[in-house]
Amino acid sequence: MRVITADHGRDIVHDAQRQCFIAYCGQSEALLEYVLLAKNGINFHHTFVPESMRGRGIAEALVKTGLAWAQQHNLRVEASCWYVRRLLHN
Repeated sequence: MRVITADHGRDIVHDAQRQCFIAYCGQSEALLEYVLLAKNGINFHHTFVPESMRGRGIAEALVKTGLAWAQQHNLRVEASCWYVRRLLHN
């Protein structure tokens, strides 16, 4: 696991083995999950923020961090997660 960024007062961790970006709040974790695809692709397929962490912009921070990481690694982005698609089209 590697800390990618600090946003909204907390670190966002990239766990390549679990294929996700994580924001922690106590024992809870918010996730942006992905799968690597053939031909330098990545599909962000699931975003989850526990109820206790909602309304703080954590999902947006996770997605922006994941997209920046994908761009940094020259990955072709796909999004089967509705929330990621929404941010991509804004």
